[in-house]
Amino acid sequence: MQPFTDIFPHQEPQFVNMISVRRLAKTCLTVIVLFLSFTLGTSANAQDGKTLFQTNCAACHAVHKKLTGPALAGVEDRWPDKAKLHAWVKNSAAFLKTGDAYANNLYNEYNKTAMNLFPNFTDKDIDAILAYIKTVPAPGAAPAGAAAGAAAPAAEGDNTLLFGILTLVLAVVALVLLQVNSNLKKLADDREGLPAVEPVPFWKNKSYIALVTVVLFIVGGYLTSKGAMGLGRSQDYQPVQPIYYSHKVHAGINQINCQYCHIGVYQGKQATIPSVNICMNCHLAINEYKGEKIYTDEGAEVDGTAEIKKLYKFAGFEEGKPWDATQAKPVEWARIHNLPDHVYFNHSQHVKAGQVACQTCHGEIQKMDEVKQFADLSMGWCINCHRTTQVQFKDNGFYSIYEKYHQDLKSGKIDSTKGITVEKVGGTDCQKCHY
Repeated sequence: MQPFTDIFPHQEPQFVNMISVRRLAKTCLTVIVLFLSFTLGTSANAQDGKTLFQTNCAACHAVHKKLTGPALAGVEDRWPDKAKLHAWVKNSAAFLKTGDAYANNLYNEYNKTAMNLFPNFTDKDIDAILAYIKTVPAPGAAPAGAAAGAAAPAAEGDNTLLFGILTLVLAVVALVLLQVNSNLKKLADDREGLPAVEPVPFWKNKSYIALVTVVLFIVGGYLTSKGAMGLGRSQDYQPVQPIYYSHKVHAGINQINCQYCHIGVYQGKQATIPSVNICMNCHLAINEYKGEKIYTDEGAEVDGTAEIKKLYKFAGFEEGKPWDATQAKPVEWARIHNLPDHVYFNHSQHVKAGQVACQTCHGEIQKMDEVKQFADLSMGWCINCHRTTQVQFKDNGFYSIYEKYHQDLKSGKIDSTKGITVEKVGGTDCQKCHY
């Protein structure tokens, strides 16, 4: 590189050094801007992948354990051809017809349960989800580079605070460099005999004030909008119930059908909470818990027999005496899933007509001891499901009125592998849920 003394042979070394510092300051500013752009862009991409994963994938997949579908950690290693992985995610039914050995083995391994179709996903969307999957550490594992013995991070690893501190530090450095640049400009003007202009401190400079105001407005608007969109959402809400009721024991180990307790799920809008009478149908005879040990999420062991005694107290039942059901009082269960009053949701329409599995909205309920709200139940979550979920047209009398769609499927005008989504039968019309 040609030295500055060769470029400016008649200038004093002090002036040449001043030019070097000014160029260095501008270079640093450029590097800072590029770094912030890259950092924020990467963070946004990971956030997009997290949102897409939770909205579309989390009902059937976890990152580090098997659910309805396989664990997704290392999925790119299992699919060395990314183009095939993209095709599988977008339309697994069509991809199976290509005869791919791995895809067919996977389909057979999971009891020939077809994965939901995501034809609206772009390659960029899928790559964002894959990028997010890589950021989720295994349970109990410390992140790369962590000191030995350090506490294990939360499952999702939130770097927001780190990015915030780093951004603040770089912003201060940028302001200092801007002030240095201003002072150097003054020295250069003095050297050239130009009229001296006293530099304005950055805290009084209107340009800087305007820039900071715009940045604060954008950041504040983003945080306000994000907070407003989250109002009323209660994902992961897990209240303490008056009786420790384990769905894992009842629906999982003992295989009690959900509809035995939630009798309204097939018949009406509400799934209904089981009455004490329904509980006592079994617990008149079962007065002692003899199953495997139960623990709360905090690790405390639960006395199952004592919880049955709590039920007896609500029922007004004394062992060894005839039970008078008229003396029973309802158990004051804490409601977990609750939609806003302006939203119409009908369980029978989804479970009976739509043939949607309980786990789609409630997660792996048969594996939960203490139930929590699995999905955020936001409008976007519902709409995305309607856009990607196929309607069960075959052998479903509820959809017999859609003659045109049935004819189009028979004639091949509509690809049977893509099927009819809920959106095509009006599932995204505003009046379907708000009227």
